[in-house]
Amino acid sequence: MDVHFTKMHGCGNDFIFIDCLNGENGELEKLAKKLCDRRFGIGADQLLTVHPSKVADFKMEIYNADGGQVEMCGNGIRCFAKYVRDHGLTAKGELAVETLAGIIRPRLVGDQVEVDMGEPILEGRKIPVNADGKILNHPLEVDGATYPVTCVSMGNPHCVLYLDDLDRLDLGRVGPRFEHHPFFPKRVNTEFIKVFKPNEIGMRVWERGAGETWACGTGACAATVAGVLTGKSGRKVTVHLKGGDLLVEWRDNNRVYMTGGAAEVFEGTIKI
Repeated sequence: MDVHFTKMHGCGNDFIFIDCLNGENGELEKLAKKLCDRRFGIGADQLLTVHPSKVADFKMEIYNADGGQVEMCGNGIRCFAKYVRDHGLTAKGELAVETLAGIIRPRLVGDQVEVDMGEPILEGRKIPVNADGKILNHPLEVDGATYPVTCVSMGNPHCVLYLDDLDRLDLGRVGPRFEHHPFFPKRVNTEFIKVFKPNEIGMRVWERGAGETWACGTGACAATVAGVLTGKSGRKVTVHLKGGDLLVEWRDNNRVYMTGGAAEVFEGTIKI
């Protein structure tokens, strides 16, 4: 079977898009593992699929490179908005998109996409972590060291911690230790943050099921919320990621807004 696809990226966080509005192309979990493989497939951090929705304009499903389905992807939802608009699936500039994290509302603004990411979840069991209440500067032992971590859900679970030097971080070693730590019953995305100014931070991220990625939109939002809660940064922050910058603002209405670019790389057909 031939499957048409489009490759896109948001700040280097790359995705394969498949239009499933007229039906799915086999088992999407297995398809994600095959297509996202960077040696034997197309290569991507995630497979994103477009489906009809009874409650929104579209439904977006998200499959990590390991085949696992996840709730939400901030860079992915920006690319989603550009994909459905550029491929003639909608003429709207503002969309309602059904996800496992609820209805997300991206808005095309010139060559950027602003996304209302919703309200952060701060209650431990709802993130989820194996503890009650807010998880602020919680001491977590990982690989023989203790880190003060702050945990936030932006529809998916995040663990945020602060370091003085991101360049020397052996993320390939320590990232999986956080992802599979028993404190996180559904695994976790981990953001390693360096604060430059109250309105400017650097970030490296280890995403569950994908490894180190060049950007993570929900992670940038979680890091902004964590910075406010711990007093390390302000409510409006430029987040410098390996693949580019995102502007994130946690507004007084308790909703987090993220703005950044989205780009199509190429499209083609692959046999499955």
